[in-house]
Amino acid sequence: MPAAQRPNILMIMTDQQRWDTLGCYGNEVIETVNLDALAADGTVFEHAYSPSPSCVPARASLLTGMDPWHTGILGMGAGQGPMETGFVSTLPGVLADAGYHTQGVGKMHFYPQRSLNGFHHTVLDESGRVEDPNFVSDYRLWFEQNKTGPYDYVEHGIHWNSWMARPYHAPEYLHPTNWTVNESIAFLKRRDPRKPFFLKTSFARPHSPYDAPSFYFDLYENKSLPGPFVGDWAHIHDKSYDAASPVAWRGVRKPEEIHRARAGYYGLIHHIDHQIGRLIQYLQREGLYGNTMIVFLSDHGDMLGDHHLWRKTYGYEGSAHIPMIIKPPQSFGKVKSRVGKPVTIQDVMPTILEFSGLAIPETVNGQSMKRLMQGENAAAEEWRTFVHGEHCACYSDEQEMHYLTDGQFKYIWFPRLHSEQLFDLSGDPGECRDLAGREDARPLLLQWRQRLVQLLSERNVGLTNGTELVGQAGKPYVVSPHYKARVNALTDKEAAEKT
Repeated sequence: MPAAQRPNILMIMTDQQRWDTLGCYGNEVIETVNLDALAADGTVFEHAYSPSPSCVPARASLLTGMDPWHTGILGMGAGQGPMETGFVSTLPGVLADAGYHTQGVGKMHFYPQRSLNGFHHTVLDESGRVEDPNFVSDYRLWFEQNKTGPYDYVEHGIHWNSWMARPYHAPEYLHPTNWTVNESIAFLKRRDPRKPFFLKTSFARPHSPYDAPSFYFDLYENKSLPGPFVGDWAHIHDKSYDAASPVAWRGVRKPEEIHRARAGYYGLIHHIDHQIGRLIQYLQREGLYGNTMIVFLSDHGDMLGDHHLWRKTYGYEGSAHIPMIIKPPQSFGKVKSRVGKPVTIQDVMPTILEFSGLAIPETVNGQSMKRLMQGENAAAEEWRTFVHGEHCACYSDEQEMHYLTDGQFKYIWFPRLHSEQLFDLSGDPGECRDLAGREDARPLLLQWRQRLVQLLSERNVGLTNGTELVGQAGKPYVVSPHYKARVNALTDKEAAEKT
C-alpha cells in the first residue's frame, strides 16, 4: 500500500482514567458525549487492561507492543531503572519509516525527556517532572508567556499525586487540557499534507491534581456521585499513619473529601471530553475524519478511595481496568460495537500496524485486535484466555503484585506477602468479596494460581519452583534481563559513536 493511501492515525490518551468513567461504559452520571459518539462509530473493548498500572511501564508497552517483562520495565519503584529509550522498534518509528508524519503532543513520560523514540517531533507537557538538566516543558514555557498575573502553573498548592481537590486556579484557557488540544490542532494545520499523519494527543489529566476548571468542578460537586467500593477485606488498608499524608496511597478519608476528589476527577474527564470534541470537529471540518483511525485509551486507572486506596499500581479494577475505543478508517466498513475478549495495551501497536498495511516487528508480543473488531468467530475462539499484569513494589513492599483476569474472574498474588485474592467480577464488579479463603472456591483458586505458576516459570527468576509460587519477602527485587540487555546495547552504541 503506498504511503499516501494509508489511513491517518490519531491516538488520544488520557492519564490515570479508570474504565468506568465514560457513558459508553455504563456511567450514567458523567457527561462524555464526544467519546460516546466516537464509540458509536467504532468498537468499545469492555475488558481492556493495563499490563503494569502506572505511567512509565504502561507507556513503554504502548510504545513498543511488548509486555513489561520484555520492555524490561516492571513498574515505577523498587529495583527498576527509568530508561524508556533504546528500543529496537517503536510504533512512531515504524510509522515514520513507512512514510507517516509523526508528532507527539502532551505527556510522553520518556527518559531522557526529550527522547523522540521514533517521533519526528514532540511538544511536551510533563507536569512537574524535571528529569534532565535544564529541562523546561513546552507547556510551562507557554503558560509563563500567556498567564494573566503573578502566579505559577501549580499555585493551587495540591501535589501531583494528592487525593486533595479544588477548582483550577487560573483562567480555563491556560489549563493543560486546552493547551494539549491547541497544539494538536496546530500540528494538523502545519503537517506535511503529502503524508498520512500519526498524531498522539496525550493529556496529563485526569491524573491528580484533581483541578478541573470551575464550570466542571462545580457541576460534579453538586451532583450525587458513585461512592467508593469498600470490600469485606478493605480493613487491611485502614491505616491512619498512612492516611495522614496529603499524598496518601491508602487510608480512610472523610466522605466529603472523597466526594470532592471524585468531583474534581469527573470534572477533569468532562473537560477533556469537550476538548476532544474540538479536535474531532477540526478533523470533520477538514474532511479528515473518515480516513482517520482513532484510538482512545488510558495508561491505567485511579482507585479514588476504592477499598481505602488511592492512586494506581494495583491489580484492582479501579487501577488496572482501562477504557479503550477504536474507530477504524471509514474504508474498513462496519465493525463490532463491543468486544468482550480480554485485551491489553501492547495490543494497540500491532492493531494500528495491521490497519495501516504494515508488517509487525518480531519484537512485538501483543496481538492485533483487528480480527476481534471484524467479529470473526474463529479468530475470537483463538484469542488469549486471560491477560497478565504486574507491578513492582512502589509505595510499599506489600503492594507488589501479579494479576490475571479474563474479565469474568480476577486473581491477584502479592509476592512479598505471599498472599492471594480471587474475585468474581461478573457478580462482584467492585471486588468487594474476596473468594480466596472460601472452600467452595478452592478449585477455581487453584486453577488461576497454576496459570500464574506456568506463566512465571518461564522467567526462571525464582518466582516459582515449577509447581508453586514462591514468596519473595526479604529477597532482592526482580529485574528483567531484557532491561539489562537494552541498557548494555545502548551503552555499547553510545561508546561506538564516540570513537
